[in-house]
Amino acid sequence: MEHASAHPWRQAISATLHCLTGCAIGEVLGMVIGTALGWSTLPTVVLAIALAFGFGYALTIGPVLRAGVPAARALRIALAADTVSIAVMEVLDNTVMLVVPGAMDAGLTSALFWLALAFSLVVAFALTVPVNKWLIGRGKGHAVVHSYHHH
Repeated sequence: MEHASAHPWRQAISATLHCLTGCAIGEVLGMVIGTALGWSTLPTVVLAIALAFGFGYALTIGPVLRAGVPAARALRIALAADTVSIAVMEVLDNTVMLVVPGAMDAGLTSALFWLALAFSLVVAFALTVPVNKWLIGRGKGHAVVHSYHHH
């Protein structure tokens, strides 16, 4: 199997998929909790963003800790590796949710809610891949954590 760094776009896609996993878990969970509790848009979005960052960092810290890195250093590595990618992804997916008419007010049983949420994650992924490619090309972003991941 060829090493991902030999193919910058492949490495950027892989890094973005990694980020998307944590972001999607947090984003969906936050939107579901906020919607189920009848919260207004702002607290729902804040919860979704907080959970997206939490799950995103957790997915990075795990392999770094398993590689024997002390917790404080693992946290710094995760922050360096994922902050920009998660931030870009969260701005994009929450913007989509906010601009799709009725998406934030639709209930959990509404197709509009789930389709808008799925679409928001697709848009976030597509537009974050080039950001991650740019970061990785400069030795930043996921490149910081790559040596700790055992693919």
